[in-house]
Amino acid sequence: MTQPSTVTRGRDRGHLRTALTLAAANVPVLPLRAGKVPFGNCPACRDNACGGRSNMKTPGPCHCPRVCHGWAAATTDPTVLRAREWAGEWREAAAVAYHPGGAGLTVVDLDNAQAVAWARETLPATRTVPTTRGEHWLYRGAMQSANAVRPGVDIKSTMAYARWLGPGTGTVASLTDVVRALVMKEPAPARPTAIPVPALAGGGGCPHRTPTYLDRGIAMAEQRITDAREAVHATVYRTFLAVLSTHGRCGCLTEVHTARLFTAAQAKGESARHCADAWTNALTKLGL
Repeated sequence: MTQPSTVTRGRDRGHLRTALTLAAANVPVLPLRAGKVPFGNCPACRDNACGGRSNMKTPGPCHCPRVCHGWAAATTDPTVLRAREWAGEWREAAAVAYHPGGAGLTVVDLDNAQAVAWARETLPATRTVPTTRGEHWLYRGAMQSANAVRPGVDIKSTMAYARWLGPGTGTVASLTDVVRALVMKEPAPARPTAIPVPALAGGGGCPHRTPTYLDRGIAMAEQRITDAREAVHATVYRTFLAVLSTHGRCGCLTEVHTARLFTAAQAKGESARHCADAWTNALTKLGL
């Protein structure tokens, strides 16, 4: 049997040692493979076949002992980190990641010099960590994560992971409304009138614009996704399809509504990319 090289064993011990140090400071951690991405789920958890965790808002895997479910696998338990089920991942790990929200933190990921310059002019001063192309700005407090809140800026906190690049410099400031507001989007404008609008019996305004009608529909869709115990991918797609078939042609849906649906899906273990693909496929299916 081929033994791991000395370099690999040294890297393994180095990453694990870093992870254990962070875990002792109550920072949930997990290994990352090359490309700064988590290790894939094991066969039993692939495509969320295991049903995921009953409460994906807290860090930790499902009942599987492997490094499954990405950010949700992050843990502060040294026994889990040292477990033989994680040994192979530590041997192959290219970096250590942590779950900022699980540590009560928010990371503003600034991906280039322009984004850093914007942050210095706009955001409260706080601890900064240099990255390959920009900086991570750390704030005390957790919030919703979101990608591309503006050019070169991502928010990493709950249900997300960030690469550990060192403690950084400066004092960690408390999370403020200025940062929280970055994930709040203005409602999308109504769809162009060129999109067909269903004829309404007896005339009058579109009934979908009645707040109670629309909110009840979105709430039911969220619950359907939340209640899914298997075939989560298919359930998300079918739910998106049902929502769009009812509300997709009259301009009622805004980014606020779609964000609610995407959040429910991601709480079940779906990635942002899977949500976007399912939404696009539903639009295509309906010819929207």
